[in-house]
Amino acid sequence: MLIKKRKKGTTEIFTSSMADIAFLLMIFFLVTTTIDMDKGINLTLPEKGGEQVKIKKGNIANLLVNAAGQILLDNEPIDVTQIQELIKQKIEEKGYDKDGKPILIVSIQTARDTDYNTYIQVLDNVKVAGATKISIAEPEK
Repeated sequence: MLIKKRKKGTTEIFTSSMADIAFLLMIFFLVTTTIDMDKGINLTLPEKGGEQVKIKKGNIANLLVNAAGQILLDNEPIDVTQIQELIKQKIEEKGYDKDGKPILIVSIQTARDTDYNTYIQVLDNVKVAGATKISIAEPEK
């Protein structure tokens, strides 16, 4: 009895529809992915060419952050952890306007080499303290 040899079939992967599948997957992920747009610092900037208002120097608290990360509040050195408490005290001292917003304006100025994380910590602490009028001064040259 003779045994017949089986022919081995060639295995083949059909790649003609691979591009279609990859394209459909790409479209699916593009459509279903959400993009978080709430990154960055939430600040309301004044309109260009807005009116200028004269402010009493006593209503301004100057915060200076130097390149070494030291913080000065009205030319007195303080720690980052003290900002909240001191700004709250200054807001209470100056009082509130007729709309219930603090009269105090906090002016934050940095050196060009100031660490960004330190700057953000200072800005966050000022906001948490309740200051609504924050002026970001141009860094010293």
